[in-house]
Amino acid sequence: MAGPWGPVYGPIDLEIDAGGVTVLVCPAGSGRTALLMTLAGRMAPDTGELTVFGRRRAKDIFAIAALAGIDELDSVAESVTVRDVITETLRWNARWYQLVRRADEADLRAVCAPVFGELPLPPLHEYVEELTELDRLLLRIALANTARPPLLVVGNLDYVTSDHNRDLLVQRLIALGAEQTVVTATVNGVTGHEVRAQLPVANTARAELARQQKDGQ
Repeated sequence: MAGPWGPVYGPIDLEIDAGGVTVLVCPAGSGRTALLMTLAGRMAPDTGELTVFGRRRAKDIFAIAALAGIDELDSVAESVTVRDVITETLRWNARWYQLVRRADEADLRAVCAPVFGELPLPPLHEYVEELTELDRLLLRIALANTARPPLLVVGNLDYVTSDHNRDLLVQRLIALGAEQTVVTATVNGVTGHEVRAQLPVANTARAELARQQKDGQ
């Protein structure tokens, strides 16, 4: 993929098995973000082919993929409460003629429990900015994953800076990977967890791509 300022990522030859958690190991930046968005059907590559569960067009992939943890797409305003963001998601997902009341404890459990698992659910009255890094990202995953599509793409394990909390995050992704294909990314990979695969991905860093382009001239 290329943009107005040059190459964004690629060429990339990548094969991800269905099921479980696959971790893409590559530098943070616009190239990695664009690649994850492409895998989830939110962008289309300029050249090459992408097949996700037999689907090739971006809009068809979009229909079977959830995407979370991409600030450009799903960032949550910090000055709102957990109740507010869950209510907004329920109303967005409802049919146009349905009247959706403000979220209650039952809605909180329905939306968040599949992602949080045994971890405490965030209080409905709590402001998003007061949540921990882990809870904020888990909440974003829960909001994106209400339909439980076959593919779940989670933008950035590095968003959680605490080693302990990152371990909890990976454990929750592994649990989700029992029923979905989960793809995520990090700079250094993960240790101590039985993920499906960890795949080094080249050609995603702007400096690397710019150097290759210069060398090719």
